[in-house]
Amino acid sequence: MRPTAVESCFEVACWFLDRAVDDGEYLQPQKLHRLMYLAQAYFGVLQGGAKLMPATFIASDDGPIEPTIFRAFARGRPAVDLKPVEETPRHILDSIWRQFGAHSTEHLNKLIKRHPPYADAYGAAPGTEIMFEGMVEFYGTQGLGRKPQAATVDAPAAGKVLRPKVMRNHSGKPVTAHRWTPKRAP
Repeated sequence: MRPTAVESCFEVACWFLDRAVDDGEYLQPQKLHRLMYLAQAYFGVLQGGAKLMPATFIASDDGPIEPTIFRAFARGRPAVDLKPVEETPRHILDSIWRQFGAHSTEHLNKLIKRHPPYADAYGAAPGTEIMFEGMVEFYGTQGLGRKPQAATVDAPAAGKVLRPKVMRNHSGKPVTAHRWTPKRAP
């Protein structure tokens, strides 16, 4: 089993909360859990099955929640020591925020409740753990045509969620940058 990209789920929760404040928004607790769920799933897809954070999501009546964050944030943001989020996880979190952060909590609830990882866990019994492997499998096959899904299931493909990194030149203007690879010798 590989190590997670961040040490705890508090780094991810606080990253989303801080990002919302930076954008002048209030992040509702339910929306925070949905964004964390999507971040865990898409990170797993984009990083070959690696986990973003050591978190367990359960299928509650309202949608997926992470019980540790649910209890710790019940009375507001807890005072915890956080480590900075490294570049790759931060880029994926930023992509999740840009893709899903503008949506309402209700929209995210309706969207995720139709997805098989949540629906299967909730169908087994409310409070059942949503399996990480199922999340990676479902979100990894979206947009690839590998696995036909019902027309009501509409999760964006991982390639559409991940935003390209913006590089800037010496004056701050955005530029297109390509990875340099040497030519092969004949």
